[in-house]
Amino acid sequence: MRVVEFWCTILVLFALLINGKAEVYIVTMVGEPVISYTGGIPGFEATAVESDEKLDATSQLVTSYAQHLEQKHDMLLDSLFDRETYRKLYSYKHLINGFAVHISPEQAETLRRNSAVKSVERDWKVRRLTTHTPQFLGLPTGVWPTGGGFDRAGEDIIIGFVDSGIFPRHPSFGSHNADPYGPLPKYKGKCEVDPDTKREFCNGKIIGAQHFAAAAIAAGAFNPSIDFASPMDGDGHGSHTAAIAAGNNGIPVRIHGHEFGKASGMAPRARIAVYKALYRLFGGFIADVVAAIDQAVHDGVDILSLSVGPNSPPATTTTTYLNPFDATLLGAVKAGVFVAQAAGNGGPFPKTLVSYSPWITSVAAAIDDRRYKNHLYLGNGKILPGIGLSPSTRPNQTYTLVAANDVLLDSSVMKYSPSDCQRPELLNKNLVEGHILLCGYSFNFVVGTASIKKVSETAKSLGAIGFVLAVENVSPGTKFDPVPVGIPGILITDVTKSMDLIDYYNTSTARDWTGRVKSFKGTGSIGDGLAPILHKSAPQVALFSARGPNIKDFRFQDADLLKPDILAPGSLIWAAWSPNGTDEPNYVGEGFALISGTSMAAPHIAGIAALVKQKHPHWSPAAIKSALLTTSTNLDRAGRPIQAQQYSETEAMKLVTATPFDYGSGHVNPRAALDPGLIFDAGYEDYLGFLCTTPGIDAHEIHNYTNTPCNYTMGHPSNLNTPSITVSHLVKTQTVTRTVTNVAEEETYVITARMQPAVAIEANPPAMTLRPGASRKFTVSLTVRSVTGSYSFGEILMKGSRGHKVRIPVVAMGYRR
Repeated sequence: MRVVEFWCTILVLFALLINGKAEVYIVTMVGEPVISYTGGIPGFEATAVESDEKLDATSQLVTSYAQHLEQKHDMLLDSLFDRETYRKLYSYKHLINGFAVHISPEQAETLRRNSAVKSVERDWKVRRLTTHTPQFLGLPTGVWPTGGGFDRAGEDIIIGFVDSGIFPRHPSFGSHNADPYGPLPKYKGKCEVDPDTKREFCNGKIIGAQHFAAAAIAAGAFNPSIDFASPMDGDGHGSHTAAIAAGNNGIPVRIHGHEFGKASGMAPRARIAVYKALYRLFGGFIADVVAAIDQAVHDGVDILSLSVGPNSPPATTTTTYLNPFDATLLGAVKAGVFVAQAAGNGGPFPKTLVSYSPWITSVAAAIDDRRYKNHLYLGNGKILPGIGLSPSTRPNQTYTLVAANDVLLDSSVMKYSPSDCQRPELLNKNLVEGHILLCGYSFNFVVGTASIKKVSETAKSLGAIGFVLAVENVSPGTKFDPVPVGIPGILITDVTKSMDLIDYYNTSTARDWTGRVKSFKGTGSIGDGLAPILHKSAPQVALFSARGPNIKDFRFQDADLLKPDILAPGSLIWAAWSPNGTDEPNYVGEGFALISGTSMAAPHIAGIAALVKQKHPHWSPAAIKSALLTTSTNLDRAGRPIQAQQYSETEAMKLVTATPFDYGSGHVNPRAALDPGLIFDAGYEDYLGFLCTTPGIDAHEIHNYTNTPCNYTMGHPSNLNTPSITVSHLVKTQTVTRTVTNVAEEETYVITARMQPAVAIEANPPAMTLRPGASRKFTVSLTVRSVTGSYSFGEILMKGSRGHKVRIPVVAMGYRR
């Protein structure tokens, strides 16, 4: 059967080559998807859900209408094209009405002109957003006990991961040491079988596992021998993110015989549903990602974790909020699914976010309180700082330093970059054995063709006591993370310190007139880099974390919506890794990895959202988001304003006071989020109103993606009921309205407002009393005092008589007109 399918695919591709270079296109159709179909077609009753209502995938109404949509897709293609000239990859039926198809540009143009078609967009690529935490966040003592302890934290909540798959046999995902996971009837997803081992990927903890690669295959990017035509994680990224959100509690993190502590997910009892749509070499394609999201919502996930963002803007739309990806996520939120997405890794530069829409929770990355440092002690008394998760050399003993370029077996090997120390066969073991090997950190390490792991393996195979890797020049933005190694080793990241090492080595090494070494006299020793140092200056915004302001279009016009939304740990995060994974060359073959990125921050929020959902099962995605944001903190552990890593004029890293464009509302506080006092709720109609009110968005384009006319506006997009206020173009005075709902007992709140001097702020009323479940409006008036050409920042603080504190950031830029 597979051979027949293969030859059918070849025939389709051959026909497409004749007709122009084929590409994957995402087509949206006239007619409503399942989630918003209100009836009107004879024989098909309404399937629309109310805002925040789960989709009933088992309903005969849903099944028959979904089949009807798929038939319409097929009939359209068959009526326009010969069957052998196209290949339909997916039908999208639940969240958007459309399909992905592999066709020529000429055929795409034919579809664009058809009256049944609303939009045709060429597929575009996405990428992964990578570059100790439960204790830092206070989960074991402050949050897990309220859910019945760690062995019940996240019980019966399903987190869907659209990522690179999972390594199912990792102890972070095992079910044999836990109470048995019973069936969960609300979940309708399936579990693929590993084609090699014939074993299921699911075990109770992992409740569903599917993979999506049709667009990748059509684009010629998919290689089944390394990408795995199954949910198996060939990258490592997917296993890592799943373990951060929902990995088992108390799993020992062991590498090279050392235990670095115990790992746990945020919601260790939550179920994991895997939707693999990312792959190790090329990332992924939007057509596959949209299919994965559509399936996840159909299957009944509660939370979606997305550590993925677009490589580039869509080709045919300028609006950041309107494309197949964001429109599908709007449908997911309408179906009651909370969505956490990585904000992006383009920091510290402004307007580098890749997550834009108000229905998504966009997560920035923080450095937590755990830092790793090490030192190299030279024979001349100098102590050089560096990083390296390694044991020390023997106490009170120094060792001779030998540079890789001075111990070559043959000068002809210089063409192989021997100073990288990647190939032990190039170096003379007799000259290295028992000494410390000095290597150079070249561009090969930046691009991934060289690794610190391989330096360690080279040094060990040559009998070296340890190694030093010196950075002699550095590009702005180069990120150095400590890497666990089994022998003493250190990376000297400061170029001036590397020069100190090189100067000492050269002055203490005797050479003949040809430059050949006569004797190695430089000595040194390496400290212990295994123990972390805990800092009170945490959290800080990581250098790489994408920054606002948010943009409403790809002309980079500022949006009246604050992004990122929230800050969570995303730097140097220990979690599960797939032994097959090659995303990080330093962790090939390992079971755990210590990596960084907003990719790591998003699943922290997904897991914490699962804990909030467990306690408040009927809350909407907007309510959960509000609870996380209004209870977050903009202070570090020492009580000072959170700092953000930034570049100085010399391109060195410095710390500056962070703003909401760095951290959104602030750093997540899980304990407070379980009991926020008030929430700012919003639903599907509100998001449509936001779109319809945003200047520059074509109402026709909104209708194309939402199947809804612009019947509802809110005066100004700043009036969307979010737990933040952003006015990107403030002229004279503007008044913004917010509605809060009391989710606790009766309480009186005193409202105060403060703002930087260029903008005056006033909140009304100054106080309000709310009964349980009651909602009240309040207004915030902003007035330009002076035009500075930059944003002013402030906040609204609502202090409750029962101890609740509700804080929302305010951002505005004043103009004369």
